[in-house]
Amino acid sequence: VLLAAAVCTKAGKAIVSRQFVEMTRTRIEGLLAAFPKLMNTGKQHTFVETESVRYVYQPMEKLYMVLITTKNSNILEDLETLRLFSRVIPEYCRALEENEISEHCFDLIFAFDEIVALGYRENVNLAQIRTFTEMDSHEEKVFRAVRETQEREAKAEMRRKAKELQQARRDAERHGKKAPGFGGFGSSAVSGGVTAMITETIIETEKPKVAPAPARPSGPSKALKLGAKGKEVDNFVDKLKSEGENIMTSVGKRSAEAAKVLAPPINMESVHMKIEEKISLTCGRDGGLQNMELHGMITLHISDEKFARIRLHVENEDKRGVQLQTHPNVDKKLFTTESQIGLKNPEKSFPINSDVGVLKWRLQTTEESFIPLTINCWPSESGNSCDVNIEYELQEESLELNDVIITIPLPSGVGAPVIGEIDGEYRHDSRRNLLEWCLPVIDAKNKTGSLEFSIAGQPNDFFPVQVSFISKKNYCNIQVTKVTQVDGNSPVRFSTETTFLVDKYEIL
Repeated sequence: VLLAAAVCTKAGKAIVSRQFVEMTRTRIEGLLAAFPKLMNTGKQHTFVETESVRYVYQPMEKLYMVLITTKNSNILEDLETLRLFSRVIPEYCRALEENEISEHCFDLIFAFDEIVALGYRENVNLAQIRTFTEMDSHEEKVFRAVRETQEREAKAEMRRKAKELQQARRDAERHGKKAPGFGGFGSSAVSGGVTAMITETIIETEKPKVAPAPARPSGPSKALKLGAKGKEVDNFVDKLKSEGENIMTSVGKRSAEAAKVLAPPINMESVHMKIEEKISLTCGRDGGLQNMELHGMITLHISDEKFARIRLHVENEDKRGVQLQTHPNVDKKLFTTESQIGLKNPEKSFPINSDVGVLKWRLQTTEESFIPLTINCWPSESGNSCDVNIEYELQEESLELNDVIITIPLPSGVGAPVIGEIDGEYRHDSRRNLLEWCLPVIDAKNKTGSLEFSIAGQPNDFFPVQVSFISKKNYCNIQVTKVTQVDGNSPVRFSTETTFLVDKYEIL
């Protein structure tokens, strides 16, 4: 049975200790204080025994990683467990020093609990421990995405109601009648004031939120104090960020998951269209496109019955051979001959207050010239370390890519990379062993950039490189240029929301 796992100094002072059975503090401190006196410097052993317990230990620079076990415990299993404990510590601590161990003591205790439960070794490896302690939940991401969608729909409904109230007030003033009041206040002035106030509030809350630029990892900040005000909480959040944590805020992550829940435009008309494209791309590290697949869709949302019988005029300037497919209820002949999307039966109406996919397209290719953003990662060995040069180049100059994050994996347990030259910013995630190269925008004016860094490792350690971005311009140049009513062919005001997202973008 494993009684305790501890990191102590050469003098036997406990820095962090985790007991897996009931033990008092004085007992564990006494056992660790006695440990250095029992060691015999002339022998090359990794364990020491007393009458009651066995110490299995491993030196780590100026510290010891010590396991305290019963004398009838299996020494081979204990040595294997000790090796796993020793590999866990560099995952959370940049340096094997007393201050660093104390600072990350809770992280280490959580990791120790994943290795041993009630004195017995769990069947886990380093990757599983990292996953368990991160507690990254797909269900939580889905819940947040659903909640943000519901908030967005509620705000859109508020705007629609405010528009209706303003319209009613204008109609009443035009006919010389009193405007409808609120809760018994019948006067036009009060009604108008409240309506204007509601509208102002909605527009104020719907201002686009600018994501903060990623900050370089800063030094350690003050610890969190119990009962302190908001400043200490902010310091604690900043500290988590400096350690490589991604802090989820109410605005949302700067990632592909959050991009799926983009805020709608403020001036959303009664006829609104979403044009969304997703790209899945895999390239080889030596060049060559292994596969590129792009899926796009136009989704129609009508919120007013007056505009339910309409036709969409589509302009397709794509020259790459995109395969188009209309909804079964859409008149295919009309689309083929006149590039218009309308229902087969002109007397019928499109559904109200629901999203309807009317046209989708697909592009699959291995043609290298179609790659929107090329990434060239060039690691070269230099003694015990690797010098890594990575550059990007925008091939499609008509695109504007926002919030670009190029993620490069790093070897574990070798510390932080030394950054040479860099365009943009970077974040080092020591927990997941990742270097994130962050670029706010890549467009025709900023089409190339490079990053140089060095770190201990082999060339294969820096792949696969992954890319994520958001764009408000679509890749295939397919747009809705005009919307007209079926009866009378009169034009209808409409709004569009274009999004180009990454499903998968890897350089293997």
